[in-house]
Amino acid sequence: MKRGWLGLGVFGVFGAALIVAVGGSGLNPPSAVPPVVTEQAVGAAKLVAFDSCDTALAKLREAARPLVGPYGLDGGSVTTMTDGAERGVAASGQAKVAAPQAAPDIPGQDHSGTNNHEAGVDEPDLVKTDGRRVVTVADGRLHVIDVATRAITSTLDLPGGEATDLLLDGDRALTMTSSSSMGKPVMDRPESMTNRSNLTLVDLSGPAKVVGTLAVDGQYVDARQVGGRARIVVRSAPRLGFVYPQDSRSPEKAQSENSAVLENSPIDDWLPRYSLENGGTRQEGRLVDCSRVSHPAVYSGTSMLTVLTIEMAGALGTGDPVSIAADGNTVYGTESSLYIADDHRLMVGSANRRFDTEKAQLKTDIHQFDISQAGPPRHVASGTVDGSLLNQYSLSEHAGHLRVATTMATESAVTVLARKGNELTQVGQLAGLGKTERIYAVRFFGPVGYVVTFRQTDPLYTVDLSDPAKPRAVGELKITGYSAYLHSGGDGKLIGVGQEADQRGRTSGAQLSLFDVQDPASPRRTAQYEVTGGHSEVEQDPHAFLFWPRTGLLVLPMRNSGGTSDALMLRLSDSGFTAIGSVGHPADVRRSLVIGDHLWTVSSSGVMVNETTGLRQLAWLPF
Repeated sequence: MKRGWLGLGVFGVFGAALIVAVGGSGLNPPSAVPPVVTEQAVGAAKLVAFDSCDTALAKLREAARPLVGPYGLDGGSVTTMTDGAERGVAASGQAKVAAPQAAPDIPGQDHSGTNNHEAGVDEPDLVKTDGRRVVTVADGRLHVIDVATRAITSTLDLPGGEATDLLLDGDRALTMTSSSSMGKPVMDRPESMTNRSNLTLVDLSGPAKVVGTLAVDGQYVDARQVGGRARIVVRSAPRLGFVYPQDSRSPEKAQSENSAVLENSPIDDWLPRYSLENGGTRQEGRLVDCSRVSHPAVYSGTSMLTVLTIEMAGALGTGDPVSIAADGNTVYGTESSLYIADDHRLMVGSANRRFDTEKAQLKTDIHQFDISQAGPPRHVASGTVDGSLLNQYSLSEHAGHLRVATTMATESAVTVLARKGNELTQVGQLAGLGKTERIYAVRFFGPVGYVVTFRQTDPLYTVDLSDPAKPRAVGELKITGYSAYLHSGGDGKLIGVGQEADQRGRTSGAQLSLFDVQDPASPRRTAQYEVTGGHSEVEQDPHAFLFWPRTGLLVLPMRNSGGTSDALMLRLSDSGFTAIGSVGHPADVRRSLVIGDHLWTVSSSGVMVNETTGLRQLAWLPF
């Protein structure tokens, strides 16, 4: 699974194991409603730039100081940095509610692509095609396949660990991965885990060859590509040589020594480093200048987000980076905006957990960047909403507004934000969805939204967002089971992929649902297809989902109750789903593509080509 739970491996830095959900384009597993805590942080999320390295160092130390304990930055009762800024309110016009329509065909394109959230914005995945070649990564290698001859034309070992993400532009491919290694102990300090994000630019004009490799401190989070320009988000942590209590070192003495480590740390311990190999030369150093580091009103100093900009047609550089002293686990992008959101669920130290004490719920900070021009992204606004996100599909920009679906302590909500100066301010909100339940799927199409909540039964809510100031729940459908991913079926139809369940909420296997949502006030399930005991990767990662509207072909990987795995093929029509068959590999099938009249399926073991009608096998290309 490409974007499941990723270990950040900062045990040696923070003295505690850290796991982060990586947003992106995939689905994060639904998490439990957060516990009640006593900490409270207030203030808007707007960004402020540090005016010098001295100021940056002083403020980062100040923000992290309350977190220092005998095992490093291990939390405790803290006070976080805040500037007490207030939020404003804006309003906007109306638009007509419309049911989802099928995505338009691209003229002259006879192949499917990555199942992206937004038109015109490509998301990284483990396989890409331009119709004449298929490029995929598996087991640390990049494979290039010629579509016409169905032959592997290049295999390239990739540096820096096993790549699972890939972007393609013309004759260039960019791979992204994260790697971890244990550093050597320094005197009596324990060995620490070092995390690096590795970007490799590959030329495909002939036999695949590496153009350049950029390694930066931190964990790769996600990326978005518009045209030939890619934006990559990386999360890093300070490199502070904390000690642990051991032998004659008491917890009190360890905490005192760790406080001294913090106070004596230079700015280079806080900022990410890089190593660049390009054209036979190597350079390394500080990745980002202090003048390009900003911070929100509330931050802890324990994390830094860096956005890199890569022009894929050029030479690989350091990515023209900009950084934020903040956490982030969800990335969402349009053709002109990049959003980074942080709901603070899984970060180190309670200073990172932004709670509203009165409501006992998490708060999510959202940062908006303008990416419409060349060069680094430009921060334009930030804001905060109550609750936590499910994944990138919880965010949707439409007609100058950002719609945000969140799960709060006892209910869920859809909040509408608009830019007011450098703040994302609340325009309207629909609360009270799914009392005592949490969100399992979200999808927005123009001025209409669909929200699935679940505990024992699955209410599918239809949300009218035509008046951003007054979002309304206009329809509700209660059925057993739930959908974890929603996709347009065109012509007022909605496809859901998830799990069937009984009346007590106990799941029984994978299911596809077809909903008639032509009348938003009366959504109906018109068809269902079940795989008893089955699970599909689509439930966690929508990139695994293929819908080819021209023929109604649906393909999704399915792990069956007996432990076998294959690609399940269905045909969608007005009457529902019709089973076509399945395609299996020696390893789990991860992705599928349509190229012409052929179905290409991809696994770590190889690529298979079958006819879409009859499923006759045409080629098997083992890796």
